[in-house]
Amino acid sequence: MSDREASSQIEATLLAAQELQNRFVSDNLRRIFLLIYRIVGNVADAQDLTQEAFIKALQRQDQLKDIDKAAHWLSRIASNTAIDFLRRNGKVNFCEIDSLIEPLSEPSESPEQAVLRSEHRAYLEQGLTVLTERERTALLLRDVEGLAAEEVAEQMNCSKATVRSHIANARIKFRRYVDRSRRSLGKKPS
Repeated sequence: MSDREASSQIEATLLAAQELQNRFVSDNLRRIFLLIYRIVGNVADAQDLTQEAFIKALQRQDQLKDIDKAAHWLSRIASNTAIDFLRRNGKVNFCEIDSLIEPLSEPSESPEQAVLRSEHRAYLEQGLTVLTERERTALLLRDVEGLAAEEVAEQMNCSKATVRSHIANARIKFRRYVDRSRRSLGKKPS
């Protein structure tokens, strides 16, 4: 094999690897941003932390043993990045979710569906603000990301019993929020 052929083959391999990385980022970007945003509650910080999470993941891609678990692996990196940020900086400033640029809307939805989805999202985001940071983090990791209580405890650096307590308290507070909201709208609580 000549030097030119070897160089061409290396270049093709590098291009294919770059394309895989680009696809990995684009396939997971929205989901990871939303996960981090829900944990830190600030759009600007979530954007920075999302970028940081992808950089960490791409730098450590050789540690990924099972490609089928890449999304879960990336979620763990992202949630750990967000939790580390909260530990370093304490409470963060919250901003309105309406200030987000709207790449989150589905192009196939009607304007009415977009408004309803936006109102529903704002309602849920408001409900998350009644929770403490630790309750919100535990609830999101367990119920939204689907992590086991043991994994949540490991990520939050606390016991499994503490995680269960945070999740139970979060669910109670969130249910009270829903019930209060429904009463103020004149609906019966469920």
